Amino acid sequence: METLSIPRGDVTLVMDVQGQGPTILLLHGWPDTGRLWREVAPLLVAGGYRVAVPDLRGCGRSSKPTATPAYAMQELVFDVAALVEALGAPVTLVGHDWGANLAWATAAFMPQLVDRLVALSVGHPTAFRSAGLAQQIKSWYTLLFSFEGLAEEWLRKNNHEALRHWLGHPDADAVIAELERDNQLSAHLNWYRANIPPSSFVAEPPVLPAIQAPTLGIWSTGDFALSEGQMTNSAAYCANGFTYERIEGPGHWLPLEEPAEVARRILTFLK
Repeated sequence: METLSIPRGDVTLVMDVQGQGPTILLLHGWPDTGRLWREVAPLLVAGGYRVAVPDLRGCGRSSKPTATPAYAMQELVFDVAALVEALGAPVTLVGHDWGANLAWATAAFMPQLVDRLVALSVGHPTAFRSAGLAQQIKSWYTLLFSFEGLAEEWLRKNNHEALRHWLGHPDADAVIAELERDNQLSAHLNWYRANIPPSSFVAEPPVLPAIQAPTLGIWSTGDFALSEGQMTNSAAYCANGFTYERIEGPGHWLPLEEPAEVARRILTFLK
């Protein structure tokens, strides 16, 4: 395995790369780091691919700006562009949670970077924001996260009870330990504060260029945070095909709960 440090402005992004073949770039979400993909990545390598796993800005080994505007989606997309430039374009872009949202945005605004797109759990931004009251109720916590200081206090309350029980993260102890290192909890929450202001609950859905890359969307029936419709309705925004895969049973953390199944479906889609 090779570890690369990619500079972009005043931020340095750290990325692990392993394997040989066409490149797959795996983007994690909240509250994770690249460690999310530790069981999926070797399976993709075994399938004949070169697999790159970064810690995105604010997370893990990468730089952690303190200002909220540093986490605006435009900055995050340019981060992905820097990673792809270091790897060689185009890549298959795979994202989970915020990583999926970022993957959609990158594929929309920089289509030359993305050969194939795979979105886990989170659908196209317009489909997500058009999914109605049911999805807004599931997204209630994004309103809480907009309150700086209060959100951090709530997440830490009673020995991080929310992260352990409400969120139900399968790797809670390791995730909590990482979030409490180098002020990562606030850095992670800045992804929400910069991109999902409270006004988004009443604003019109965003308009993005059509997705040009053939796309696979994967959603699991136990996902507490995301409705099925926001994924299936993503087909309307994909100009060159949208394949939908529904996995029965698992919750939100598909790469940890069903790594073999996730890898199998990605490899089947790519082949």
